[in-house]
Amino acid sequence: MAERVTIQDIADALGLSRNTVSKAINNTGLLAESTREKVLQKAMDMGYKQFSYVTIAGLNDRKTEVPSPAKEIAMFSTSPIGNSHFASTMLDKLQRELSQLGYSFTMHRIHDEELEAMQLPSSYNKERTAGIICVETFDRAYSAMLCGMEKPILFVDSPVAGLGEPLRADCLYMENESNIYNIVKEMHRRGKDRIGFIGEYLHCQSFFERYMGYRNAMHLLKLPCPEEYCIIGCKEGTKISSTDDYREYLEEAFRGLRSMPDVFLCANDFVALDALAVLKKLGLSVPEDIWLCGFDDSPESKVVTPSLTTIHIHSQIMGFSAAHLLLSRIKEPSLNFRTLHTETSLIYRESTGD
Repeated sequence: MAERVTIQDIADALGLSRNTVSKAINNTGLLAESTREKVLQKAMDMGYKQFSYVTIAGLNDRKTEVPSPAKEIAMFSTSPIGNSHFASTMLDKLQRELSQLGYSFTMHRIHDEELEAMQLPSSYNKERTAGIICVETFDRAYSAMLCGMEKPILFVDSPVAGLGEPLRADCLYMENESNIYNIVKEMHRRGKDRIGFIGEYLHCQSFFERYMGYRNAMHLLKLPCPEEYCIIGCKEGTKISSTDDYREYLEEAFRGLRSMPDVFLCANDFVALDALAVLKKLGLSVPEDIWLCGFDDSPESKVVTPSLTTIHIHSQIMGFSAAHLLLSRIKEPSLNFRTLHTETSLIYRESTGD
C-alpha cells in the first residue's frame, strides 16, 4: 500500500514551509490566494487523503465570493512625528508611493492608555486595512501584540532586536554602524582618541546599533573605551527628548567625569543639542573644548551654533523601501521576514572643527 501523503510531503514538493501548507489546507491565517491555490492543487495531485476533492473542485467558484481587497495602509506611532523627525520626509515619500499604487494612507496615534491596555488605536479600522507600518513604536510587548494580528506589518526602527523573541515582521532601518566607524577612525587620525558616547542605547534598535558601532570601532582601532565615557541611560521615569529632566541627567553625568573626552558621539541630533546646552552651562565650548557628533541631520543641526557634524539619513529611499517592503508582504504573506538597512552619509560641520 502506498505511503500516506503528509503536509510535510506537500511542503517539500512545493518548497514551502509546513506552516504555510497547513494554513492553506485548513483555511486558517493570512495567505496569498495564489499560494493557497497552488497548495490545494498539489494536495489533490498527490492524493492527500484529509483534503476533500469537492473543496478543491469548488475553488474557482469561491473566488467570486472573496470581497475586494482592503486598500488602506495604517501608520501607528506612539508619539507625534514633527517636521524635524527624519520620518517626516520619509512618510511623505511613502504616501506618494502608496498613492501611485492605489493605496490610501492613514495615521493613528497610540495613546499611553492604549499602550498600557494593549489596545489598538480607537481610529483604526481592521476591515479597511491592508497593512500596518509602525514608526516610533518601541514598546516590545505592544509590538509583539501587533505582530500577532496576522496583518502584514513593517517596523521602521523597532524595539531592540536581541532582547527577546524576534518580531514576526519586516524591519527597515537606516545604516547605523559604518559611518560611526568612519568618524571614530577620522577622529583617531586627527589625534582625538578619547571618544565617548551619549544616548540611551536600549531606547530602540537604531540607538543600540549606533552604540555597538561605537564600541566595535573603538575595539577595532585599539582605542581605550572607558565606561565613564558611555553615558547611556536617562533619568528614571523619563524618555529621551529635549527636556529639563534629560539635561539634568546629562549635567550630573558630566560633573561626575574625572576628565572630559575629546569627542562625544551622540545617538541622535537632539541628544547632541541637549549635550551642547549642558556643556555650555558648565562653561565648556564646542568645538574649542570638546567636539560633538549627532545622527539624523535634522534641520536644527544646520542652524545651531556651532553647526553640528552628523550622519545624514536618506529619507526618500527609506520611504520608497518602506512602501515596497510592505506591499510585497501584502502580496505574498508567506515570505520569510526581512531586515533592510538603507544608506547614510557622514557630514562634517563646525562641531568637530570643520
